[in-house]
Amino acid sequence: MTDSGYPSAHPAPPGCPAHADAVRLGGLEYQQTPSQLYRSLRRDYGPVAPVLLDGDIPAWLVLGYSEVTYVTSHDDLFARDSRRWNQWENIPGDWPLLPYVGYQPSVLFTEGEEHRQRAGVITQALEGVDQFELSYDCREIADDLIARFAGSGQAELMAEFAHALPMRAAVQMCGMPTSGDDTRQLVDDLRASLDAGEGDDPVAAYGRVGERLRQLVKDKRAAPGPDVTSRMLTDQAGLTDEEIVQDLISVIAAAQQPTANWICNTLRLLLTDERFAVNVSGGRLSVGEALNEVLWLDTPTQNFIGRWAARDVQLGGRQIKAGDCLVLGLAAANTDPQIWPEGHVGAENAAHLSFSNGEHRCPYPAPLLADVMARTAVETLLERLPDLVLAVEPEELSWRPSIWMRGLTALPVRFTPVMQ
Repeated sequence: MTDSGYPSAHPAPPGCPAHADAVRLGGLEYQQTPSQLYRSLRRDYGPVAPVLLDGDIPAWLVLGYSEVTYVTSHDDLFARDSRRWNQWENIPGDWPLLPYVGYQPSVLFTEGEEHRQRAGVITQALEGVDQFELSYDCREIADDLIARFAGSGQAELMAEFAHALPMRAAVQMCGMPTSGDDTRQLVDDLRASLDAGEGDDPVAAYGRVGERLRQLVKDKRAAPGPDVTSRMLTDQAGLTDEEIVQDLISVIAAAQQPTANWICNTLRLLLTDERFAVNVSGGRLSVGEALNEVLWLDTPTQNFIGRWAARDVQLGGRQIKAGDCLVLGLAAANTDPQIWPEGHVGAENAAHLSFSNGEHRCPYPAPLLADVMARTAVETLLERLPDLVLAVEPEELSWRPSIWMRGLTALPVRFTPVMQ
């Protein structure tokens, strides 16, 4: 064990001298305070650390703000096409991360001009979303969800509010029904594929998401409407149905799980930090400041896999070999002491890397739409339930043991019952 209390190095796979002292990612050490692990890795290895993924597959975790920015700004050196990976012969067919590293005809894996075209289609489709209308829709969704538990005086906000709202908003933007078994199954499958729990099959869950969206694309081919899917289908780029399905998976997954955790992490901050006062309606800092601070300190996407080295290259004092996998440590980069030497994180500005950076960052205007969803969700909840408080002690809250997503397992609250 290191002096931080976290596991020290684990043996690397044979023939991998660069990973002889690698640290295995995953497990309970990530559950409550991953920032401590990032500090430990940075102290022991510098801005780029050798790590082991599930099944002891070697990779590099990029911890430094400058290094993450460099990687994401140099697609010629650190590319997105995962077929470059030099570890494919060691990857089993049921590997948990396979849905997100196995090459697919998705915008996530395209490069160069193809990527610019695919990302442009998404941008054009999302620019057609009226942000005022989206805010109105989110408020209606929030009102409906709150009405279901307002009379009880208690709720578990992760399941009953934070997860449901961005999913309903996202599928509505894409032209799907906002209720019913299909939508509930889609929520469950997205969660399982992004952040698998015990008993989940992430590969099968990802497959079901794809099948549901193939049906949506088929339906919109026959009867287009004023929605994101229809705008993608009619874009002059002329993408194939399968390309659109894969890109819709990226759009909906990015809108739902990260935004849900952004909402819940912000509510946790508002309910536990004295700067916002015990009663959040009387807090001294705004909801907007809380939302931004969460992106610095508890960003929903902690780590992103990944980039693959196009050739041998030096990064952060490490020799990266062609085909090596690099995991972008977005959360670690946001708290890099090289940019915040006094331990103070700049919650008042938006220079964080929570939406990544470079050509492969979250496409405009997706971050703005996510902000509309999250801000409307939090503000509506606090307006409807102004005396909202935690139903447990803050230290009793637990985080999902995921190295990828940062989110609570549950957020139980109580409040004065509101009769509808």
